[in-house]
Amino acid sequence: MFKHIFVPVDGSELSSRAMDASLELAMKLGARVTGFVCEPDIPLSAVNASPTTFARKIEDHEARTEAHANAVLARFAERARSCGVAFESEYRRSDQIDMVIAEVADTVQADLILMVTHGRGLFGEMLFGSHTKSVMSRTKVPLLVLH
Repeated sequence: MFKHIFVPVDGSELSSRAMDASLELAMKLGARVTGFVCEPDIPLSAVNASPTTFARKIEDHEARTEAHANAVLARFAERARSCGVAFESEYRRSDQIDMVIAEVADTVQADLILMVTHGRGLFGEMLFGSHTKSVMSRTKVPLLVLH
């Protein structure tokens, strides 16, 4: 049924649950897993710096976000290896996280996206938004949502 599970993670406790659940499901289905991290672009507040300062801020931001993404994906890869699950990883940088999740899931030809949600309720969604709902509206790939 599902042979390729796409799992967006960010290093949080919730994403740790997504890692564990996706690996458990992959073991049961004989599926492979692609872990995905999307790091934010440099904040617009950094744009008002001088060109030299701005260039340094960009380099620092890119190094910091890439190191974070690599660390998260390395932890995921180690968990997959210990479970005997085939694992690949993808990393992008964008502020349009929901769109990028849907695009990359399609690009890697995943047949299931597994995500966790904060489950903040109506008020929380109004205040913070919902990546999960936005991904659901942008993809044709089935989406399994965990709380």
